[in-house]
Amino acid sequence: MNTSKEKLIIYQLFPRIFSNTNGNCVPWGSYQQNGSGKFNDFTPHVIRSIKELGVNCLWLTGVIEHATKTDFSAYGIQPDNPNVVKGEAGSPYAIKDYYDVNPALAVSVPDRMKEFESLVKRIHREKMKVIIDFVPNHTARVYHSDAAPKGVDDFGARDNFNMKFARDNNYYYISNQQFYPSINLAAEGTKPYVEFPAKATGNDCFTAFCGPNDWYETVKLNYGHDYNDNSDHFNPIPDTWKKMLAILKFWASKGIDGFRCDMVFMVPLAFWHWAIPQVKSVYPHLLFIGEIYDVGLYRPFLDYGCFDYLYDKVNLYDTLVGIETHGWSAAQLTGCWQTVDGIGDRMLNFLENHDEVRFGSRAYAGDSLRVIPSLVTSAMMSKGPFLIYYAQELGEQARDNEGFAGDNDRTTIFDYWSISTLRRWYNNGECNDELLSPHERWLRNVYRTVLTLCNEREAIRDGAFFDLMYANLRLPGFNPHSNFAFLRYKGDDILLIIANFSREESHVSLQLPDAAFDAAGLQEGEIVSKDLLWGKPHKLTLSRHTPLSVYMSAGDALVLPIGKIGYERDRKIKGSELRGSKKVE
Repeated sequence: MNTSKEKLIIYQLFPRIFSNTNGNCVPWGSYQQNGSGKFNDFTPHVIRSIKELGVNCLWLTGVIEHATKTDFSAYGIQPDNPNVVKGEAGSPYAIKDYYDVNPALAVSVPDRMKEFESLVKRIHREKMKVIIDFVPNHTARVYHSDAAPKGVDDFGARDNFNMKFARDNNYYYISNQQFYPSINLAAEGTKPYVEFPAKATGNDCFTAFCGPNDWYETVKLNYGHDYNDNSDHFNPIPDTWKKMLAILKFWASKGIDGFRCDMVFMVPLAFWHWAIPQVKSVYPHLLFIGEIYDVGLYRPFLDYGCFDYLYDKVNLYDTLVGIETHGWSAAQLTGCWQTVDGIGDRMLNFLENHDEVRFGSRAYAGDSLRVIPSLVTSAMMSKGPFLIYYAQELGEQARDNEGFAGDNDRTTIFDYWSISTLRRWYNNGECNDELLSPHERWLRNVYRTVLTLCNEREAIRDGAFFDLMYANLRLPGFNPHSNFAFLRYKGDDILLIIANFSREESHVSLQLPDAAFDAAGLQEGEIVSKDLLWGKPHKLTLSRHTPLSVYMSAGDALVLPIGKIGYERDRKIKGSELRGSKKVE
């Protein structure tokens, strides 16, 4: 495989949950009760087994030390007040020490950083990348580093807390007012949480009276923007900028390949423009992936902000959700690529991550086997990265009530837990399908096929995109409400990709316009193309004037080679071979 222009296929996982083999976890269970996965659980075999899905990058979530209700004081780690910690494990986005790793992930807590560094090396030996979260917008309610290099001050250590805003304060303060949220700050333990004066809360809540739906476990960092009068104070460089640049360089020195940067739009764009080039001047290979939820900010954060890739949540992801759950037409997908035209290959696509409901959950499709049209469209529409979330490939439906997270159609990020689907595949490190159901085996194979094709086929990995919808919106036999069709092509590798979002099978007619023939270099004629997903042959007429016709199962997709690579011309086959696509054994 030519990987010179490899398409990034990212597998996001929580080490704490991924390899936890406890099949008897209890809601609100402690570290001692429910256990935790470890860095050391990721043996070369485990890493290779994930890679076999077609994955080439691991996103390890929850690595940097965050606030938790677990007491690690025996190892010199300052305990956290449980009244401002969400869940027993705590939020991985409430950072308490930017220079340390989560001690729950270590077999030997004193050697926790060495265990992380060893994991990075094992991942690299398998020719895979590894990224971690960088959380720039907020810290835990109480921040203290016991691992920072000598001479590095804690956030807030030198703040003038009599000032609501000061350029070199690390936090924002509500002067002369105690933190007084509408949660009980004395519910757990013998020591109530007291914060005076109150700090602004991480979700831009500039009041002492935040509620349970606010990010009350975090405090907002100050990058020199004064929210009182909306003024910026970036010259001279604010103290928080300098601290964060040092943190980025610290983790880059550990050999990682990049950062998934949390809530990047809540940090001034000017900071990214200043920081990312400085990091890349030392570590040019480092990737910066930004979580962002405003299409209008995509281009500024890619161009001026210097990000490599951005989430495409509010564009493609939300449209796919609308098609699956709200009656949106598949033709709406044309607007998705048009919205990001020119930057589409720098958008990261996904169907699941830790913030979103599981695809197979009651809140989304309700059936993980319906994923194929969304999966193929999202993964194959561009050269940009594609992300899957651990156990997505097994159809995880997130029906557990883990504790703080509750039964909310998501996999918890706050609790110590183990996922049944994943635990059975992990199988104590054997990583096989012995304990999987037939549907789970089938679905994992589908993901492996789709994700592997993303780099095996040059047309997907490094080819151009051609939307076929404009030529078929009024064509009899093509339903733009349920069908979406496009080409991916490069050289002799030309792929016709058709998605059927309908819950019914259909015969789909499709016209290939003159512009598609000219752009892709297609040749007219009769061919037999073997679909790359299911291995079924389809007899096709490639014509500038006559529509071709294919049979499609309900909730299905076809990936048909129609260039010089991957089809046969004029082969005589039986009619029965030409019917049928997906099948769950």
